[in-house]
Amino acid sequence: MILQETLPFDLGTSRPLPNIAPMRMEDWLLADECYAAQVAERARLLRTRREAVLQLDQEAMPAAQELLETVLDNLPDGFARDGERVTRPDGEVVTLDRSDPLGTLGHLVQEDLCLLEKRPGSDEHVLTGAVLCFPAGWRLAQKMMRPLTAIHIPIPEYDEMLARRVQRLFDGVQPGRALMRFNRLWYDDPVLFQPGPRRDNDDRSDPTTAPYFRSERQCLVRLPQTRAVVFSIHTYLLARERALALSSAEQ
Repeated sequence: MILQETLPFDLGTSRPLPNIAPMRMEDWLLADECYAAQVAERARLLRTRREAVLQLDQEAMPAAQELLETVLDNLPDGFARDGERVTRPDGEVVTLDRSDPLGTLGHLVQEDLCLLEKRPGSDEHVLTGAVLCFPAGWRLAQKMMRPLTAIHIPIPEYDEMLARRVQRLFDGVQPGRALMRFNRLWYDDPVLFQPGPRRDNDDRSDPTTAPYFRSERQCLVRLPQTRAVVFSIHTYLLARERALALSSAEQ
């Protein structure tokens, strides 16, 4: 079980959906107290469940390679780079493999990273690649090459109006001017890899009794060359008592 003790935001903060705010690029990637444990779990999943956690359309390879360079340019404190070798905060060394950019990223950062591109003939961004080790109720293979609206099925809050607002955010996000949001979910199971899928909105844990609080810090970043949008997900999992204590302390 991998549990955090802190969150990078105020639990008391709430905004209307899609609950999004500007973010500095230097605040994009984070390495928290569970870095070593989460990255070890990511390595295990990439080794044993690679097809379930990593998918890439070959036409998206330029975007994946640009994403690798963008991450390398924005690594947080605790990383050190020497040419094609990166020393992580836990002391492990990763050799960059540019033929496998998403696999390399899966061994570097805690964030899951999804690539979305607007392909010819589509009015929506389409999921063209991802390294997704900690899904919360969705399967990567079922969402690949699908547009935003289809990706969000069966989330009832994602109605036509919200879909238009989210698509405008994807269209409007600019290089160097990232966006961030977070969600709040209660879970009975502390496992990070939970591909689901949920059958419907009732297929959720009871928030009044669930023993674990799970939150995703989700960011949108525009890649300047390929113009792909990166949707990154940093997963936090806290014991119920700890999450409630943080909430009480911030009130």
